[in-house]
Amino acid sequence: MFPLRGLGRSHPQAFMSPSRGASMPRPVIAIVGRPNVGKSTFFNRLIGERRAIVEDIPGTTRDRLYGTTDWNGREFTVVDTAGLLFEEDEATLPLVEIAWRTREQAELAIAEADVIILMVDGREGLTTADTDIADVLRPTSKPVVLAVNKADSQERRLDAVEFYALNLGEPIPMSAYHSLGTGDVLDEVVEALPPSEEEVDDEDVVRVAIVGRPNVGKSSLLNKLIGQERSVVSAVPGTTRDSIDTELVCNGQRIILIDTAGIRRAGRIQRGIEKYSVIRALRAIERCDVALLLLDAAEGVTAQDTHIAGMILEEKKGVAILVNKWDTLEKDNYTFSEYERGVREAFKFIDYAPLLFISALSGQRINRILPLAIEIAAERHKRAPTSDLNALLRKAVYDQPPMATKKGAHLRIYYATQPQVDPPVFLFFANDGSLVHWSYGRYLENRIRDRYGFGGTPIVIVFRSRNENR
Repeated sequence: MFPLRGLGRSHPQAFMSPSRGASMPRPVIAIVGRPNVGKSTFFNRLIGERRAIVEDIPGTTRDRLYGTTDWNGREFTVVDTAGLLFEEDEATLPLVEIAWRTREQAELAIAEADVIILMVDGREGLTTADTDIADVLRPTSKPVVLAVNKADSQERRLDAVEFYALNLGEPIPMSAYHSLGTGDVLDEVVEALPPSEEEVDDEDVVRVAIVGRPNVGKSSLLNKLIGQERSVVSAVPGTTRDSIDTELVCNGQRIILIDTAGIRRAGRIQRGIEKYSVIRALRAIERCDVALLLLDAAEGVTAQDTHIAGMILEEKKGVAILVNKWDTLEKDNYTFSEYERGVREAFKFIDYAPLLFISALSGQRINRILPLAIEIAAERHKRAPTSDLNALLRKAVYDQPPMATKKGAHLRIYYATQPQVDPPVFLFFANDGSLVHWSYGRYLENRIRDRYGFGGTPIVIVFRSRNENR
């Protein structure tokens, strides 16, 4: 959760690290293996929260889970693939069916991951299922790190040598539950990652991702924008499985359009390729400068629409909300205002996002989309002059002084500056940053937006105490 509409009191040093940039998606690490070897426990350990359900029942993790972590200075996305391909009656499935689904799971992980962690159970030893997965992984060019979990005793650590038979390199004994040897596994993962590329500062290109639930018209919109059948358009949800890049020029500005697979609510994501289409869509959000969040006018705003907006906000990308299929609704004099009010209420945590009602089928207001995306991208690079910003700060504090805390402590804000753009970051120096209430941070953000705009883009507010090291 982020205070200040998702953008508030970040860690004081957070803005100092360089942005990943629009063309630098995080590497993906997939954890694969047969059920109940401890993948979810390891996943939870890596991301630092109990997001995956952990039980001693094979196949407990039904949904695709992902999280972000870092090790030795490298940030990457971790995907828990546990139980993706097993039905409710998995215990009664024929062994042939289980083996086939295990193979499909590994193949999907291979397709999307930069590095694969094959997790095996050191307590149970080498099994046929382990061998089946290894047979799929071995011929590929993807790096594989072999992690022998539940090796929480000296005897089990020594017994891990039996997994050399998988011919996937050195088995690394570990215990996800006791956090033993996990660093050794991550050392191998980071060593196997592709070299990190330096960010390419390409100010001449605006990357725009079209995102949304399946079947809201993303491919139709892409085709209308570029004037040709670049993507397959179908009424069947989930037709688009890959992220597709298309370059064009609008008003002299180079644009790369990224069409993505639809993002479903986690519990409704089907087995197989669609699971990994979500990862592709998330990587597209990472790569973009501006995300076009497409809604279905007939269906209204759903919980998944707001969830996708949360993903965009978490990545601090520019955003515009497009209500598609607007021409299919029967309207009266109140339809527009009531619909707009409902959308704004649902997306009040990104109330800076422009709202546009369109029809990808008829072309209604399509000509306004790309100029809007270009405008949002420009807002992300806007910089407020320091002298003007401090004049605004003095006026804001004069108009509404910070309230004293219950212990009588008073907040004093001395100075403000904008050290970073894309997204815009504002740094406030105070006597004690911990005294800043989230509502006052929101007040200052609103004053900044009233003065400078920053439409369509999140801004980051950071408070630094006077006694903090600079």
